Amino acid sequence: MSNDIRCLPPDEIDINCSFLNRRKFKFSTRSRLGDFLYNTWQQFIKTLLADRNELQVWQKVDHHGNIYWNAYDPATGKSFSSGSEADVHMWIEKLYRY
Repeated sequence: MSNDIRCLPPDEIDINCSFLNRRKFKFSTRSRLGDFLYNTWQQFIKTLLADRNELQVWQKVDHHGNIYWNAYDPATGKSFSSGSEADVHMWIEKLYRY
């Protein structure tokens, strides 16, 4: 019986490491797709079950990472958008203040 154990040359080790990095990238891509599908499904369910006359407030993030707050009151047809959560709170208070 012969022993076929041998050490890998350094260039083969680098190839194997780059293969592992590609696999990690593919896994993270699948994870982002899974997160997107999950969030889309959750939003669909929320929309389906939402009371049509209830005040709606949501947050959006643009492609630069800026956060925007939106509010819509179906009873009055009024809407508001701002980069500040505090501004949306003030708008809601003014809307319902008698």
